[in-house]
Amino acid sequence: MSTEQPMRVLVTGGEGFIGKNLLVRLSERTNTEALSFTRGDSQEMLTALIAQSDAIVHLAGANRPVDVADFARVNTELTRILCEAIAATGRPIPLILASSTQAEMDNPYGQSKRAAEQLVESFAGETGNLVAIYRLPSVFGKWCKPNYNSVVATFCYNIARNLPIEINDATTTLQLVYVDDVLDHFIRFLDESIEHNGFLAVTQETFTARKPKATADSIGFTDQRFAKVKPQNTITLGKLAKQISAFQRSRTTLISERVGTGLTRALYATYISYLPPEQFAYDLPQYRDERGIFVEMLKTPDCGQFSFFTVYPAVTRGSHYHHTKTEKFLVLRGVARMCFRQMVTGETYEVTVSGDKLQVIDTIPGWVHDITNVGGNEVLVMLWANEIFDRRRPDCIPCEV
Repeated sequence: MSTEQPMRVLVTGGEGFIGKNLLVRLSERTNTEALSFTRGDSQEMLTALIAQSDAIVHLAGANRPVDVADFARVNTELTRILCEAIAATGRPIPLILASSTQAEMDNPYGQSKRAAEQLVESFAGETGNLVAIYRLPSVFGKWCKPNYNSVVATFCYNIARNLPIEINDATTTLQLVYVDDVLDHFIRFLDESIEHNGFLAVTQETFTARKPKATADSIGFTDQRFAKVKPQNTITLGKLAKQISAFQRSRTTLISERVGTGLTRALYATYISYLPPEQFAYDLPQYRDERGIFVEMLKTPDCGQFSFFTVYPAVTRGSHYHHTKTEKFLVLRGVARMCFRQMVTGETYEVTVSGDKLQVIDTIPGWVHDITNVGGNEVLVMLWANEIFDRRRPDCIPCEV
């Protein structure tokens, strides 16, 4: 395949939860053309799409069919048809099979997934085609169908709508992987399967021998048979419900969970994705007096809070000092003068700031400070404080500059 041509990636199960996410990710790439095979398409369509493809991500499957026979028909037989169609092209087409940790279980679903794995392994061994089999635990993220087979999706959907959730055993342990992490591994595999002007025609079993170990590790190969998505997250059912409920309460308390990294980040993004459009916006309490308004926007458990306030023309706000609290002021609109006085030495300092030149002003412990609107229009100020305001212990002592 010429490097100037887009890589054509066929996604089976394109209308499913992982498929929808993958198709969007692939559409973002300038060097990739995504093809999709869905439940209503014919076997002839599948064969035609495979003939056009440079790589395949096989996601199509049945996990809760009305007829138990559909487990074998969709999970196993469709995989056999796919492998035969790849072989019929007479060229190597790297293949990702999205399997399940349920393949280890002796039930109709697990048996059908295990049989699909065996078909792909045999196909790789017979043809030398590059394959990767990912045994996925429970995958969660945006667009997963709630009240179906994902407890994360169900909890997020129901809690966002104040609907009840059911927990039979809060100590039940869940193994979770985030859909974006799954897609990162899939795309890395697709990228690593290209070498200069063509695809590597090697089996998964020999992949680690043909490529540096770091590369094999980067796409998740942990042994000679199955690839693994990292990170995998462990959480109990009770803790999951508690965490998602905390996301909902944060709009009332204004205290954000630690949503910047790890599992909490992924769960928060997932929870937010289940909000109905009429809940995209929410109100904040406003405190208004003769000086202007004051609004708290966001509080954090251990990194302070963000607020904003206004100052009417010729009005002064503040006139206090702190022992420990520190703040950062950013005037976004209008012109203001900030005045400071050191409590012990009496040293003073003034600075004029405006929305035309954005400057952050720190308030210093032990220095009295105030802010005065010296322009003709209302002043708008963003404020960060290093701690959540505690009305019982405000660390805010009135004093004139």
